[in-house]
Amino acid sequence: MSQPSRGFPHHRLRRLRGTKAIRDLVRETSLRIDHLIFPIFIKAGITAHQPIPTMPGHYQLAINQLAEDINHIATLGIKTILIFGIPNTKDEHGSNSIHSDGIVSQAIHLIKQTAPQLQIITDLCVCSYTTHGHCGVLQSSGQIRDIDNDQTLKLLQQQALCHAQAGADIIAPSGMIDGMVQAIRAVLDTHGFTHIPILSYAIKYASAMYGPFRQAAEGAPQFGDRRTYQMDPANTNEALREAEQDLLESADMLMVKPGHTYLDIIYKIKQAYPTVPLGAFHTSGEWAMIKAAAQAGWVSEQAAALEVLTSIKRAGADFILTYYAKECCQWLTQHSID
Repeated sequence: MSQPSRGFPHHRLRRLRGTKAIRDLVRETSLRIDHLIFPIFIKAGITAHQPIPTMPGHYQLAINQLAEDINHIATLGIKTILIFGIPNTKDEHGSNSIHSDGIVSQAIHLIKQTAPQLQIITDLCVCSYTTHGHCGVLQSSGQIRDIDNDQTLKLLQQQALCHAQAGADIIAPSGMIDGMVQAIRAVLDTHGFTHIPILSYAIKYASAMYGPFRQAAEGAPQFGDRRTYQMDPANTNEALREAEQDLLESADMLMVKPGHTYLDIIYKIKQAYPTVPLGAFHTSGEWAMIKAAAQAGWVSEQAAALEVLTSIKRAGADFILTYYAKECCQWLTQHSID
C-alpha cells in the first residue's frame, strides 16, 4: 500500500497564517510587559533631568524630580526597574559607592515611598564611581594597571550590603569579577538578607555595544579597556564556564550581555541550564542602532524593536532589560505583535 503524501498540496503551511486569529493561536513565542525591565540613570548633584545626547529620549534623572518618573513608569505597567547611580564626586577607590546616603540608597528610599509595588534591581559595580572608570580597585603595586580582583570583592560586598539595607529587591553584580557571587551571597546572608536574590551578569562580553551607556553612566575607562575581566566576543565555551561557576556560587538568576548580538549564547546557556531564570540585556548600542535607523526613516521603529526583543525571547531569555521597555508597554497594550 502506498504511503499518503505528506507534502504539498496535502499539507499547506500557509493555512496556519491565513488570519490574525490563527497566527495568534499558534504563536510559539510571546513578549509580555512582565518580561521587560527598564534601566534608569539617577545622578547626584543635579536639580533637573539632563538629556543623554547619545540616547535620545533618555535622561540622567534628578532625585528631586524622580517621583514623577517613577509614577509614570508604574502607570505603564512596568513592574521592575534597574538602577544605575552616578555620584557627584569620584575617587580612585569608588568610595562613594558604599555610602549609606549615596545616590542609589536615596533613590531606593524614594521609589519605595512612591511606588512600593515596583521591584528594584540595583546594578552592582563601581565604574561610575571611580576616577579611572574601571570596574574595581586598581592594583596598588607593579607596572600592570589592572583590576585587583580580590580587593574588588571586598568593595562589592560593602556596596551590596549598602543596597540591601536601603531596600533593594535584587542585587545584580555586573563587573565580571571572579568570585563576586560567592562574596556577595556571603555578606548578604551574614547580615540577614538571605531572601534577596542575586542576578549575576554572568556572561558579559567586552563589547562595542556599550558606547551610549558609558556616556549616560559617566563610566568610560580612562585608560586601556576591560578585556582582562569582560569576555572575548569570540568565545562560547567560556560563557558556559562562567555560568556554571556563578551557579556553583549560588547565583539565583543569570544574564547575558549584550543580548541581540549574542542570541547564540542565550540559546546555549538556556539549553545548558533550562530551569535557571535567564535574562538578556538589550544594550544601549543595540537600542541605538534601531533608534538611529528609525530616525533616518530606514526602518519602522516599533516593528524593528518588537522583532528584535521577540528574537531575544525566542533564543531562550525569560526576561529582557531594555531601554525600549516604556515604548513596548504602549505598543503591547495597543497592538498585538503581528
